[in-house]
Amino acid sequence: MTVLAIALPDCRSSKFDIFSADADVRLARRIRRDTVEKGRDIGTVLDQYSKFVKPAFDDFILPTKKYADIIIPRGGDNHVAIDLIVQHIRTKLGQHDLCKIYPNLYVIQSTFQIRGMHTLIRDAQTTKHDFVFYADRLIRLVVEHGLGHLPFTEKQVITPTGSVYTGVDFCKRLCGVSVIRSGESMENALRACCKGIKIGKILIHREGDNGQQLIYEKLPTDISDRHVLLLDPILGTGNSAVQAISLLIKKGVPESNIIFLNLISAPQGVHVVCKHFPRIKIVTSEIEVGLNEDYRVIPGMGEFGDRYFGTDDE
Repeated sequence: MTVLAIALPDCRSSKFDIFSADADVRLARRIRRDTVEKGRDIGTVLDQYSKFVKPAFDDFILPTKKYADIIIPRGGDNHVAIDLIVQHIRTKLGQHDLCKIYPNLYVIQSTFQIRGMHTLIRDAQTTKHDFVFYADRLIRLVVEHGLGHLPFTEKQVITPTGSVYTGVDFCKRLCGVSVIRSGESMENALRACCKGIKIGKILIHREGDNGQQLIYEKLPTDISDRHVLLLDPILGTGNSAVQAISLLIKKGVPESNIIFLNLISAPQGVHVVCKHFPRIKIVTSEIEVGLNEDYRVIPGMGEFGDRYFGTDDE
């Protein structure tokens, strides 16, 4: 029995679910099975249950419930609980493998619309006008998703019909910080979602895989009291992101108050950032294949800032 395996210490590192029925339900099932299928009389069944089955359950099964990940009251008859667990498992199976490793990594759910927009902005033949249009749409989705991870308070309002609606109030202490120059492409979407939001800037000089050097920073003076949305559309090696996040933390921003928003993320960058800062949140729209020998994200979308602002060689 799966449930008995939890009694073995070596097996407790695995994931187990216990579908626990009430004692009277278990007894009723045993009586029905033994009398109908095995032709036994009720007295014999009850005697065996009281002498062997129930004591074995109390000695071996009941104490191991504390090791279970999930306990479902009423077992297989609890259809609501089972449906919720099935939905949760389906969601987890649909996640990128990195999301299973890092619970602070969030990839927005892919749809044909999102895939279509990615197809357009990744196409080298896409015009600047179309690139900006569809990049802005994707950025807005990422920003909205990121805002959903901010803390909130419950709030009640009166609707025009005179009814009471219980909703939530937005986080008030918030600011954005863009990594110049590509991160500035995400500022309009953030301003469209958060009217009057303060936005700081960080400029980091990039030279190959290493040697990042902070060049310039201009941040709100009270940034330590705010939740921060860090804006950079591409997470590549993660070195620049680590330096930007380190600066925010030095300015007094709690690590858990930082949400890093980007369009695409290379697995190498995700590993670097999440291992350095396990309490920040990363929100992205797609996980890439990786980095090439030049540390460029692949399949990627080229130099994002050049394509967005129209400063490429063409």
